[in-house]
Amino acid sequence: MAADNERQMVARNKRAHHDYAISDTYEAGIVLSGTEVKSLRAGRASLLDGYVSIRDGEAWLQNVHIPAYESGTWTNHPPRQARKLLLHRKEIRQLAKAGQEKGFAVIPLALYFSGGYAKVEIGVGRGKREYDKRQTLAERDARREAERAVRRRR
Repeated sequence: MAADNERQMVARNKRAHHDYAISDTYEAGIVLSGTEVKSLRAGRASLLDGYVSIRDGEAWLQNVHIPAYESGTWTNHPPRQARKLLLHRKEIRQLAKAGQEKGFAVIPLALYFSGGYAKVEIGVGRGKREYDKRQTLAERDARREAERAVRRRR
């Protein structure tokens, strides 16, 4: 059994760090139905096309795919419905301000369970240009090569 404060990872958005330079991160609770929770507990979700929108002073998680629960009945949920995020008003204002700036996006980075509650880590990121992405890949390859060289020398 996992400790109460330990994260049980469900899904991670790997493309987010490739496509965006993440500046700020926030942890938000998420409002889910019963079959959505069961589907997440089975480890099934995709954050790939997801984003966060602010409407009427509330944060909404859009376009995140949580597949229908296999053992669900007529009460099953739609896979790509908007889901409300639970944040403080101050955080929602900060996200709204960041989302309105040109070149910035508010995107989900990870979906996990913490203390029995479903949480979403969301980040504010500036979109990277192609040459920034290539530079990041080159730096990572150089770091890996240096680590290999150090291991060979030992």
